[in-house]
Amino acid sequence: MRVLHLDVNHPLIIEQFNELGFINDEDYTSSKEQIEAKIHTYDGIIIRSRFSLDHKFLEKATNLKFIGRLGAGLENIDTDYAKDRGIFLAAAPEGNRNAVGEHTLGMLLSLFNNLNKADQEVRHGKWDREGNRGIELDGKTVGIIGYGNMGKAFAKKLRGFDVEVLCYDIKGGIDDENARQVGIMEIKQKCDVISLHVPQTPSTINMINKEFIDGFSKNIWILNTARGKCIVTQDLVDGLKSGEILGAGLDVLEYEKTSFENMFTEKELPEAFKYLIEAQNVILTPHVGGWTVESKIKLAQTVVDKIKAKFSV
Repeated sequence: MRVLHLDVNHPLIIEQFNELGFINDEDYTSSKEQIEAKIHTYDGIIIRSRFSLDHKFLEKATNLKFIGRLGAGLENIDTDYAKDRGIFLAAAPEGNRNAVGEHTLGMLLSLFNNLNKADQEVRHGKWDREGNRGIELDGKTVGIIGYGNMGKAFAKKLRGFDVEVLCYDIKGGIDDENARQVGIMEIKQKCDVISLHVPQTPSTINMINKEFIDGFSKNIWILNTARGKCIVTQDLVDGLKSGEILGAGLDVLEYEKTSFENMFTEKELPEAFKYLIEAQNVILTPHVGGWTVESKIKLAQTVVDKIKAKFSV
């Protein structure tokens, strides 16, 4: 097996592939066109998010047997065409689910207790105790939309709190001891907090819009550690302005490019993003929900284990 590594990852992936007798080539700088010109010589690709492996690219990868993606999803790969070609796809949601669960909980507690706002005020000589009076998570109802690896990990982190956890997913029978599966109407009637843990698909893009927000019985808090395009940012901002949304924790934004490495390249920031930057009830992080020292190791090991199980004798 000859494998091309397109992103820098934990060295264990190359070390263990070497032990399997794979030939490992690293190319972290060539353009997509340059990679396309030589991809026919490779049996495997290891990628994170450098560029998309679309139909045109995969057509040129005539010997390709597997794609390993060190991340939770496969949205930067034409999965339908890859499966038609019999290419084995190995993603690694198991590798960073714990990191995402912890990050989501951290955002929620920071919002409820004004931690970011209070920190900045104290650093600038303002000692405002009453203005930073927090609220408690106990007694609240948390709705998790998307109950796969990431949603389940967040629900597990909530076990130490006296909260009701509801989950909604297009698949049935996925609830467990940490969350009760319900329909979307019950989510909208009962929840104080909504946390998104869905993949980016045609049905999830723009799913959190004005109509969705207006359908809630309570004013809500929104957390998004999934994909930025799941939320219409302007509708989120309008909800924050009206008070329908009490606060938001956003690890992802709709302005991100496919690589997830840069948010956007436009010189002029979108007006909606300008509002988020200034809002004290919004926490922003640069798509690092699953980005820990430990997850870097676990992501690599997960992909290696899946490829080993498929191809080693």
